[in-house]
Amino acid sequence: MSLKRLEIEQFRCLQRVEITLDPSYNLFYGANASGKTSLLEALFLLGRGRSFRTRRLDRLVRHGEAGFRIVGWTEAAGHQTVLGIGGSRRATEIRIGGQAAGSAAELAAHFPPQVIDPEVHKLLEEGPHRRRRFLDWGVFHVEHTFMDVWTRYHRALRQRNAALKPGSSTAAVHAWTPELLLTGTQLAEMRRGYLELLGPALREIGQQLLQDEVSLAYQTGWAAEESFESALGKSADRDRRYAVTHVGPHRADVVVRVGGQAAKDRVSRGQQKLLAAALTLAQLSVQEQRQPGRSALLLDDPAAELDVGNLERLLSVVRGLRVQLFVTALSADLPGLGTPGALFHVEHGQIRRHSADN
Repeated sequence: MSLKRLEIEQFRCLQRVEITLDPSYNLFYGANASGKTSLLEALFLLGRGRSFRTRRLDRLVRHGEAGFRIVGWTEAAGHQTVLGIGGSRRATEIRIGGQAAGSAAELAAHFPPQVIDPEVHKLLEEGPHRRRRFLDWGVFHVEHTFMDVWTRYHRALRQRNAALKPGSSTAAVHAWTPELLLTGTQLAEMRRGYLELLGPALREIGQQLLQDEVSLAYQTGWAAEESFESALGKSADRDRRYAVTHVGPHRADVVVRVGGQAAKDRVSRGQQKLLAAALTLAQLSVQEQRQPGRSALLLDDPAAELDVGNLERLLSVVRGLRVQLFVTALSADLPGLGTPGALFHVEHGQIRRHSADN
């Protein structure tokens, strides 16, 4: 499955875009602040239902306009599906095949993009929330029951936290405990299973990019030597005192190790981008192995902050993936990925396709 056509209206600096895409490799080049990253952001939004740059909807709407519109046409085995997402400064609307979608997760069944941008190092630098989101995106693509379990767990968590507030009965807390324990344990098991699946791809790609062993360790959100039930019981008094559930998969984290040591203790700032890219590419590799022909990689200005050697290694790994590529660069000449199937010049929010021979 690949994205064949794309239309964008009033999104960031992009007033109106209508382009036909290549199923393998699309290169967008132009000066800084020309609209290249906004194009990738629109693609990400079309597949994920959210931006990788901001949580504020008002920043996505072109200045002076009421709302934006992004429409994409995907094709697989001769079957075409139209995806659409529109938004104002307060809300978004998602449609798939002309029908309203139940959630943003439904978009990913048709166009599941990954992104590597100059901010990718935040996967390592920032708190556990970003790494949990990375992990859960991967689990979502290999466990068909994941979304149901995740939704049930977080509903039980919200209800239990509400019941912990002053004035609520102890019975109300106990009423949600069985569902919390059941779904929380299932969620932790799914995450562990996915990390085992991710391990071989990460070791191979980590060795290529960093010339060292890269591995992951899952921290469940409670003490490793205990069960979730035991940890929840020991935390009961503290939970009641602060009116919040302190243990569980919502407190989980992933520890990234390089050469057997925690990455934060031995990886320089310059290597963080490569390490985060290795995680993303390993996840993309597993995703493509499980569901061939569906995945996309958005690669934003890969030359930024990477020296020649590291850039060559990164592009070598990317070139070996059988995914639809959307790459931005300052010039039309980006050695390492071959000749693009579609080449676009981006200038002042305008996108024009031309021959790679021009």
